[in-house]
Amino acid sequence: MERILFALKALVGHRLRSSLSALGVAIGVAAVILLTSLGEGTRDSVISQFTQFGTDLLAVNPGKVKTFGMPGMLGGTTHKLTIDDSEALRQIPGVKSLVPMAIGQARVEGGGKGRSVFIYGVGHEVPETWQFPIGQGRFLPATDPRRKGATAVLGPKLSRELFGEAQALGRRVRIAGAGLLVVGIMEPKGQLLGFDLDDAAYVPVATAMDLFNVEELNEIDVLVENADMIPSVVEGIRALLIERHRGEEDFSITTQAEMLDTFGRILGIITVSVSGIAAVSLLVGGMGILTIMWISVTERTREIGLLRSLGVTPGGISRLFLTESVVVALIGGLAGIAFGLSVAAIARLVIPTMPLKTPLTAIVAAMVMSLVVGIASGWLPARRAARMDPIEALREE
Repeated sequence: MERILFALKALVGHRLRSSLSALGVAIGVAAVILLTSLGEGTRDSVISQFTQFGTDLLAVNPGKVKTFGMPGMLGGTTHKLTIDDSEALRQIPGVKSLVPMAIGQARVEGGGKGRSVFIYGVGHEVPETWQFPIGQGRFLPATDPRRKGATAVLGPKLSRELFGEAQALGRRVRIAGAGLLVVGIMEPKGQLLGFDLDDAAYVPVATAMDLFNVEELNEIDVLVENADMIPSVVEGIRALLIERHRGEEDFSITTQAEMLDTFGRILGIITVSVSGIAAVSLLVGGMGILTIMWISVTERTREIGLLRSLGVTPGGISRLFLTESVVVALIGGLAGIAFGLSVAAIARLVIPTMPLKTPLTAIVAAMVMSLVVGIASGWLPARRAARMDPIEALREE
């Protein structure tokens, strides 16, 4: 405790110099806190967006890279995935429901207004498969997905934009020039990776394929009865589609867990990378402390000689200067944590949608890094002070 008080007195004697040294550490710690908070918040946001559709969902997409490059380029091949493929998957044990999907963008007109939104061509099992309930009316009728229909379901935001507070059920809309009857309004669902599911229209998959003049599906979403059956269902889908596609695995199957793991790894790498860049500020702060402490040893040569003459050992001298360095670094670290948390709190108030979450581990890591910087920066100056000859030090003017 006496060493800490001694170090604080020495630092107070050079307020400006000590403050500038601590500032470098504070900036680095604040940057690490903010960037880690952004990375962790983004990761949690992505996980929550995916898990709102359940964890027993898997997606089948056309195309599979067979050599190098992307599908359709440099040796990759992409083949069609059809409604017939989708219907064939129903025979696989463990498949609870599924949604064939064709996506496009078109202008939706109704109530004297119009706007360009994403159009989702889907089957009637969307509410169950996607855990996406109807708010008003009903969803698309359970008919043969190969047949075109003249009905549409609107997202709540699109409904408000077109019809305001008026009742949209039973009204007609035109999508890409085709007249459709509104039979339902979805419950608010929010966004998924930037796609606003509330500002969209849902039509029968065959209707969407006709509107966009396409012959293949973008995706087939499959809901499995329970998570334990996912591996067997995946193998069943793979075997069936290979058989239907003349022995060729020209499709990709992705489970919800795989998607989350992939995004988690990507975001983890990004978080570590940007935090590493921010840690450069800590290195700069450490160099500042090293420089200041080196100068301090030179200025306090007579003080060192006096302490040695009073019986302070070389180890004691070393610990005194090392303590000063650690105290400066820890003060900077605490200031950086306080500033980083304050900025994060203000950002959440100003922009509520900003994904920010500060994990406790980040705060602990910031303090540990500050301690390490203090020890590393003070070691050379402390060693130099300890090795001074006390007689020569006392002679120093």
